[in-house]
Amino acid sequence: MSALLQMTAFGLTLLSALFLLLATCTDCWMVNADDSLEVSHKCRGLWRECVTNTQDGVRTCDQYDSILADHPVKIVVTRTLLITADLLVGLALATLLLGLDCTKFLKEEPHVKLKMCYGAGIILGIGSILGLVGSVWYAVDVYVERAMLVSHNLFLGVHYDFGWSCWLGMAGSTGCFVASVLLTCCLHAHTGQSVLSRAAPSHIKSCRDIPGVDNSEGAVASCRLQPNEG
Repeated sequence: MSALLQMTAFGLTLLSALFLLLATCTDCWMVNADDSLEVSHKCRGLWRECVTNTQDGVRTCDQYDSILADHPVKIVVTRTLLITADLLVGLALATLLLGLDCTKFLKEEPHVKLKMCYGAGIILGIGSILGLVGSVWYAVDVYVERAMLVSHNLFLGVHYDFGWSCWLGMAGSTGCFVASVLLTCCLHAHTGQSVLSRAAPSHIKSCRDIPGVDNSEGAVASCRLQPNEG
């Protein structure tokens, strides 16, 4: 069961890391709202803005200014949080890979490998929170910006909504959080039960081996409940 939890968490982490990486690199965090009169599809990402002609499919992109240039707050915050989340998830993925029971790394030290899985789960939890905050921050900012324009009856030529890159960021962060729960709470609960189940029979056996003690079931149960006096 422990190996199954580890492999499930590893697969989920790998998929979620891919989602987060794609969300960081792709250019569709904001898309123009559906409009039958539009002849182009506009996407804005964290690094550039792209326009695709819906008639001939030609796609052109404009790179943003340098990273040190002034940018909207939502872009700066989302960039920072997503990049940090990517680095943390990558570190957690490498740690988890080395901590899996099926790998040969530290094969003779199962307790160390278990601690590595716990550590990977904690790192994943931090990365998932950062990625989720960055993605939700961006989505909320886009929604609030559009709501303010609509409330003031303003139309700037195009209205934007959050796109599939933003959804990828949310999905990847959520997957990392679920994997973190599997590696910390679920794995800890399972290994704790396994330790207790292995310890109980040996404790009963030690009671039966005490000289002069009645070996009946009732006496063994009574001995098990009493503290060991040495």
